Amino acid sequence: MLRWSLAALAAVAVSACQQLPEPPEPLGPYTGPGTSLSAPASPSEATFAFEPFTGAPGNIADDLSRLIGNEAQKQGLTLVRRVGASATYRVNGYLTSTGEPSSATVFYVFDVVDGSGNRRTRITGSETVAGTAGDPWVAVESTTLERIANRTVVELKAWLNRQ
Repeated sequence: MLRWSLAALAAVAVSACQQLPEPPEPLGPYTGPGTSLSAPASPSEATFAFEPFTGAPGNIADDLSRLIGNEAQKQGLTLVRRVGASATYRVNGYLTSTGEPSSATVFYVFDVVDGSGNRRTRITGSETVAGTAGDPWVAVESTTLERIANRTVVELKAWLNRQ
């Protein structure tokens, strides 16, 4: 059943004229624990809480989460790691992967929302890797996730500095 679901998801992603997957729009403002309604006084005061990623297997999501944390620390971006902790922005991540006979592509979307649930920016991209053995996630290696983590943190920092 899981294999069929993944195949159906891949078919929908490919049939969408190669557009990146679009997560559904939020139903309303996020009102759960950890919301913060005030904007940071400066980019250095902004904090980010990454919500659990949607669409990726647990091991891939865990590795990407760890790599984003490492990259954020290197680049001076403050992440909040406790569930429900207050943060200036929450980041919702969506990932999917499609396979071809000789390659696999990971598509990612990160929506940055403020304390009112309003999307402030969206980071999107894709990474194509060689080789696939049925399940496209099998071809995704640590170096691919490192590129995604680096690009995500760089784009978050650039966005903050434009504020």
